[in-house]
Amino acid sequence: MMKEPARKSILLVEDEENLHDALRLNLELENYQVTSAYDGNEALKAISDEYFDLVILDVMLPGIDGINVAESIRIRQNPVPILILSARNTSADRVLGLKKGADDYLNKPFNLEELLLRVQKLIEKNERLQDRNNVPARYVFGKNVIDFKAQEAFNKKNERFRLSKKETMLLKLLIENKNEVVKREKILQAVWDYNVYPNTRTIDNLILNFRKYFEDDSRNPKHFHSVRGVGYKYTE
Repeated sequence: MMKEPARKSILLVEDEENLHDALRLNLELENYQVTSAYDGNEALKAISDEYFDLVILDVMLPGIDGINVAESIRIRQNPVPILILSARNTSADRVLGLKKGADDYLNKPFNLEELLLRVQKLIEKNERLQDRNNVPARYVFGKNVIDFKAQEAFNKKNERFRLSKKETMLLKLLIENKNEVVKREKILQAVWDYNVYPNTRTIDNLILNFRKYFEDDSRNPKHFHSVRGVGYKYTE
């Protein structure tokens, strides 16, 4: 017998009980596994304790509001997709929600069928990204080897380099996005917390380290590139 795929898990954060119960019922009818939270603190605790495939997040919550919950999730470097629900429907509110970390924003009152479709699309998109970004623990390019778990690397001369945590995180991020420019803002989110803003030189210094470790000619890099005014790129 073929094993059934695991049910996708959703954290539903909504303090209005009737709406919460209706959403939970309809999500469960679509075969999602739903965990309930009714305020911002509950939501953050659940996220720290469990893995979710999606967070559905109301903005107007007791305690910590939904915008701050979304921002906290991103500061913790958790890439879980976030769908914000809000009675605030101005473009400024929508921009703020997306800026603070939401992947999608749906105004109340909403069409249930549209919500379920957006939930499905966000989860499917996240699955595709995870498949694409599945970098092995030991990564080989040319005659260079990176061991992410041990936080070390070897070049073509078999010289060993200890990698700092930031070097390891940045290498993984660049390799996950091979052949694509990774914007500075994305690096700030993934490698440094939102509330810490290293200057460009800080990131450049790590890129210079990578060139020193892995490039034949650090002045004419083959693998690690700076794209002026935009970000950084890794190519094989």
